[in-house]
Amino acid sequence: MAQAVSDECLNVIFREARTVSAWLPKPVDDGLLREIYEVAKLGPTSANTSPMRVVFVKSLEAKERLKPALAPGNVEKTMAAPVCAIIANDLRFHEFIPKLWPHMPEFVNLFTQPGKEEFTVTHAFRNATLQGAYLIIAARALGLDAGPMSGFDNAKVDAEFFPDGRLKSNFLVNLGYGDPAKLRPRNPRLSFEEACKII
Repeated sequence: MAQAVSDECLNVIFREARTVSAWLPKPVDDGLLREIYEVAKLGPTSANTSPMRVVFVKSLEAKERLKPALAPGNVEKTMAAPVCAIIANDLRFHEFIPKLWPHMPEFVNLFTQPGKEEFTVTHAFRNATLQGAYLIIAARALGLDAGPMSGFDNAKVDAEFFPDGRLKSNFLVNLGYGDPAKLRPRNPRLSFEEACKII
């Protein structure tokens, strides 16, 4: 089933893609955000639990609600971005297991037994983080630029957007059309030898 994609695809998604901090004043259609999610949701998670939830902060009113939680260095670029996606972890993701893992619905018991709270939180965090990365890749593949960041106050975001405690913010991703004139040179990456071993 698996086959290599073209160099052009790899260039769009990885080689030539950049983390963007400056944005063109071009809106992002709601239908494109929906399409990005529809692609990103297909990436693998443990037992298909799919704990990522996304709030696409798009309106000026919603951005003003987010603004107080942002680190000073992230305010200007986030307010200028057409969209800021709050990637969150659903701590009750297991309620969907009968739908998402139908051949083994009893798998839900792994997360609902007493003493499993930390395990459940860790599972949600790990797999929602994976899904957030898939969302970045999907956005790039569908023609948007992305600017992921963790410079914000999680507690403030959670209090403002997730007051019932079910969802916990993970990280933010600005989405839109980047200004190529304001890109910095790409920073170095670790070599294979520095980061990997084959054993």
